[in-house]
Amino acid sequence: MKPLQGVKVVDLTTYLAAPTTGRVLGEWGADVVKIESAKGDPARTQGAVFNMPFTDDENLAFDVANMNKKFITLNLKDPKGLEIAYKLLAEADVFLTNTRTKSLVKLGLDYDTLKEKFPKLIFAQVLGYGEKGPEKDTAGFDVTCYMARGGVFGTTVNRGDAPMIPTNGFGDFQVSLALASGICASLYAREKSGQGDKITISLHHSAVYALSTGLISAQYGNQYPKNRKEVPNPFNNVFRTKDGKWLVLCCPEYDRDYEKIMTLLGREDMIGNEKYIHCAEVNNNHLNSEVTDILDAAMANFTRDELMAKFKANDLACEAAYEPLDIYKDEQAHANNVLAKIPYPSGEKFMPTNPVNFASMGNPEYVIGGSQGAHTVELMKHLGYSDAEIEEALATGAATGETKLRKL
Repeated sequence: MKPLQGVKVVDLTTYLAAPTTGRVLGEWGADVVKIESAKGDPARTQGAVFNMPFTDDENLAFDVANMNKKFITLNLKDPKGLEIAYKLLAEADVFLTNTRTKSLVKLGLDYDTLKEKFPKLIFAQVLGYGEKGPEKDTAGFDVTCYMARGGVFGTTVNRGDAPMIPTNGFGDFQVSLALASGICASLYAREKSGQGDKITISLHHSAVYALSTGLISAQYGNQYPKNRKEVPNPFNNVFRTKDGKWLVLCCPEYDRDYEKIMTLLGREDMIGNEKYIHCAEVNNNHLNSEVTDILDAAMANFTRDELMAKFKANDLACEAAYEPLDIYKDEQAHANNVLAKIPYPSGEKFMPTNPVNFASMGNPEYVIGGSQGAHTVELMKHLGYSDAEIEEALATGAATGETKLRKL
């Protein structure tokens, strides 16, 4: 049995962080219904941004956040459309949204309104900057709230360079799992209290939390951003190899591993060199840059594969800085179902799976997302609407049936 089997979720989400939470809950067995406006979730056409196809048959940019859902299209500004939404919520355990609070209030879908109508409902909301403060109603995405305001860009840059260029949704996908954990905790608490709850998570707060080590240590003089030539331990660093690849070395016991690493790199002349052999002295005498220069020159004589073989054979923690094409071929990733193969018209495509595994469930199923409004009629019938009532709702625009993406 899937852990969330029997749980019902109403999903009023767009883009990535919040809808991916719904996708994960669906993989864990929840029954997820996504409400869209007549315009649809803008993520349906984001394939163009990522240089990917976006058709009803192949739209992985949308599916990555919206698999395992049913889709209903409602005009929530229309009383009939809102009535249908309320009927869905009356059956639901969770209402999931990233709509801004002021808009939810206008629609009658804010927490205070829903709490009165459905006291057992769990209200889960993704926010840009949190519920309070001057930015509480400001629009935001992971690149602004998470990567920029949350400190990721400014902290992880190699000092003096431009900030990194992350893949889209880098913060969103992390937030999705954090919110899923909060929803599961609330479901458990409700079993004892019988009452729903309000859960909020902001992209901004999540980024600051992820940078905890930097945030706490900066108070004691450990300032960011850093420069790779000034790191306290030159053996904890990234290096460019002969073939233009990057290798990551992580050997925290500098003094113990100094002679071994220098020998492996062909720098026997460095053995016993009292100037560089002790990490404390390297830092006291500000020799970090000198040691890094020595390592850079030595590493550049080998390909990444050659260095990986040397270091791993000697039990020195290291890794290749993989790119997406490398991960597709990674035996370790495939052995642990890190990637799933999803069938599309152009062939099977890789999709990263959520990293939480249940021994009782096995690998989750992946049901490719449907067209906008694909289940409108089916869901309205389930809610007890007659054929005549459904036809009237469709005719007035309170609800919309299946709508195909426009061919470009």
